[in-house]
Amino acid sequence: RNVVNPQPALDLHEAEASFQAIVDPYSRADFFVAFGPEGAEVEEGFVTFPTVPGGFLVKVGKTRATFGKVNTLHNHILPWTDRPLVSNNLVGGEEGIADAGISAARLIPNPWIFMEATGEVYRGDSNVFDTHERGDLTYVGHLRAYHDISDDANIDVGGSFAHGHNSSGVVNDIDIGRFTTDLWGADATIRWRPLQRAIYHSFLGRSEAIWSRREQGIGLGRSFGFYASGEYQFARRWFTGMRYDWSERAADSALRDTGQSVTLTYWPSEFGQIRGQYRHTRYAEGSDANELLFQFQFSIGAHGAHPF
Repeated sequence: RNVVNPQPALDLHEAEASFQAIVDPYSRADFFVAFGPEGAEVEEGFVTFPTVPGGFLVKVGKTRATFGKVNTLHNHILPWTDRPLVSNNLVGGEEGIADAGISAARLIPNPWIFMEATGEVYRGDSNVFDTHERGDLTYVGHLRAYHDISDDANIDVGGSFAHGHNSSGVVNDIDIGRFTTDLWGADATIRWRPLQRAIYHSFLGRSEAIWSRREQGIGLGRSFGFYASGEYQFARRWFTGMRYDWSERAADSALRDTGQSVTLTYWPSEFGQIRGQYRHTRYAEGSDANELLFQFQFSIGAHGAHPF
């Protein structure tokens, strides 16, 4: 039972339709429409220009900001039935930082590792940021590095930054000030997949740490949170995993939530998965929640590969 964040016993949480096509030799369109109990919305809808002079990859439209790892992932890509506590407390939860804007990414040539830098400018309205004036934009930056450790393993690390205005400057529809929020993030992903037994055994470890600095009417809020998880494939269609969560609240760092999860996932085919998850959460209010969660997902039609 969860009295702090109760969920319905049964729910069609989300259905997603994707519309993707090459517009012309210079652009590609990707639109993802999510249908849920509250209605339909465009989760992402953008046009990509891969041949911009200077070696830039440019996206224009509504996108999930390239802040860390979890914020960029749609629900059906997550290795859990939920999102980590730090994502809910500091990065806006399921909706996260998703907004209309422009994104530009460029590879950084060097002889050692794959490196990519991304800079983004958004309108300023999301679950984390809130615009009061037309110029209250949100800025996001991300630096990613990838390297093969061996033929069987690789590592991906990144650093993120986001800056924008927050809603604490408005009380009872009265503007009492223009307050900002800064987010810093560090993420790491390691993957092991033996070439000769790749369909039977693999391991994927993930971790993400986030720092929040939030101006507000009662002072400056500084909060921190992280999660660490591992997912191991022990048979052709079976995966098990664990995750540890620790996160302070954005508005009050004295409020701290912790949690532990264990998952078991069965893939009947590449088009579907059945997942069970035991989740224990200790909320800052002093309440403990022990939950058994069940999830069934399936895809219809062709489905492209996702980044890990």
